[in-house]
Amino acid sequence: MVERAELRRKILVIDDDAVARRVLEQRLRESGYSTVFAFDAVSVLRIARDESPDLILLDIGLPGGDGFVVMERLKRIQTLAHIPVIVFTAREQAREQALAAGAAAFFEKTRGPDAVLAEIREQLGS
Repeated sequence: MVERAELRRKILVIDDDAVARRVLEQRLRESGYSTVFAFDAVSVLRIARDESPDLILLDIGLPGGDGFVVMERLKRIQTLAHIPVIVFTAREQAREQALAAGAAAFFEKTRGPDAVLAEIREQLGS
């Protein structure tokens, strides 16, 4: 049984890969999280402002700008800067740059959603 407080936790998933989004959506919802999505770097700030997510799961390779630009923009906006960002990408060489840019954690997509779910729980204290 999922705890009621956890049901209210909202995750913004930013990924242009439809298959990855479906897998993440299913796993996150099974774990009791609410999900919202952005498909490109252009729409992220509007969606983040409108939805007020508790955590952001971010791919680096996005149409309209990369995830590093997204993180930089998020960190500049006071109402969004506190939201933990977990980078979940196929770009394994981006680890150091992602962490230096302010990512709370970094995962390669090859590790799968279970490792990311564990990190989400840790970041949200649930």
